[in-house]
Amino acid sequence: MARTTYQDLLDAGVHFGHLTRKWDPKMSQYIFMERNGIHIIDLNKTLTKVEEAAAAIKQIVKSGRKVLFVATKKQAKDIVADYAKTVNMPFVTERWLGGMLTNFATVRKSIKKMSNIDKLTKDGTYSNLSKKERLMIQRERIKLESLLGGISDLNRLPAALFLIDVKKEHIAVSEALKLNIPTFAMVDTNSDPSNIDFPIPANDDATKSISLITGIIIQAIQEGLDERKREKEDEAEKEAVAAKTKADAPEAAAGNEGGKRARKVAADAETPASTEE
Repeated sequence: MARTTYQDLLDAGVHFGHLTRKWDPKMSQYIFMERNGIHIIDLNKTLTKVEEAAAAIKQIVKSGRKVLFVATKKQAKDIVADYAKTVNMPFVTERWLGGMLTNFATVRKSIKKMSNIDKLTKDGTYSNLSKKERLMIQRERIKLESLLGGISDLNRLPAALFLIDVKKEHIAVSEALKLNIPTFAMVDTNSDPSNIDFPIPANDDATKSISLITGIIIQAIQEGLDERKREKEDEAEKEAVAAKTKADAPEAAAGNEGGKRARKVAADAETPASTEE
C-alpha cells in the first residue's frame, strides 16, 4: 500500500519549487516544468523517492538504531520536533553546533553537564548556592536545553539523519558525509541533491509540504519500531517455550523409565513359572 498519493502531494503544495533563476542545475532530473517563472517538481519522482526513503529508514529503525531529525528553519522546527517526539527520536531544531557529529564526545560532555545541573536541583545543593550563582546556572541550563535538549538521550552517533532544507543544514550534511552516516532529506529546486543518499524532491518551505513528508517518514519509523517489538516478543516466547521443554525433559525421561519398569514387572508377573518334572 502506498504511503501517500499524487493528490495528497498536490494538495500540500509539494510540487512548488523556487524561482527559475535560483535553481540548482543538479535538480534538473526532478523538475517537471517551469510555470510563471517557478520550477514545478515532478511529483511522480517525489512519490518514488519518498517510498524508497521510507522503506530504508524503516529498516534502520527496525535494527534498533536512532534517526536524528534536523530542521532549524522557522517554519519546520516545531513540526519536526513534535513529530520526532512521538516516536522518541532525537532532533535538532534550534541551531546546529559545529562538530555535533564529528566531535560527538564533546557534545556528550555538554549533555552530561545539563544532567548534572538537574541533579543539583534535586539533591538540594542548588538551594544552598547564592542568588547570583543560581541565576547563572539557570541561564546555562536554559541555553543547553535549547541547543541539546532534543538529543539528551542520544548516547551514540545516530544511524541516519533526516533533514529539511539541505542548503540551510549544509554543515550537518558535511559532517554526516565525513562519518559515512546515511542522509535522508527534503530537497528543493535550489539545492544540490548529489550529497544526499535518499533525496526527496519537495517544497521545503511550505508547512503543509514539510508536515506531509515528515509524517510519512515518521509513519515508516513507527512501523519499524512496531515490527522490532513484535520480533522481540516472538523471540522471548520461543525462548520461554524452549526453556519449558528443556525443564520438562528430565521429568518425561523419568516417567518413561518408570513406565518401562512397570511394564517389565507386569510382563514378568504374567509369565507362568517353569515346573520341574
